[in-house]
Amino acid sequence: MNPAGDKLFSALGFAKKAGKVKSGELAAEQTLKSGKARIVLVDALASEKTRDRWSQMCENAGVPLVFAEEVGRAIGREAHMVACVTDIGFAQMILRSQAEKPNFGGTSNGKE
Repeated sequence: MNPAGDKLFSALGFAKKAGKVKSGELAAEQTLKSGKARIVLVDALASEKTRDRWSQMCENAGVPLVFAEEVGRAIGREAHMVACVTDIGFAQMILRSQAEKPNFGGTSNGKE
């Protein structure tokens, strides 16, 4: 993992410890639909169908979407491929960590 990935991993872990993360498909979708999600993270290894579905839902909700490695591991739920962060401070920290990646062009839509 690169330094920007380490920062994202740390920010997501801190958000989880603070109780500001909802993970798993169902919980994340409910959080997004309730308007409480500030950012959604989908594991880079998720299926194309999952990536496309979350891209569309986040676009409709106006919520940033980030594709990242090892989302589940960062929150201590290795089987989970989707997580929502409900705190704006942690969401901004995650977006800043992504901005430090080489060739950053905003949030990823999974179609590089």
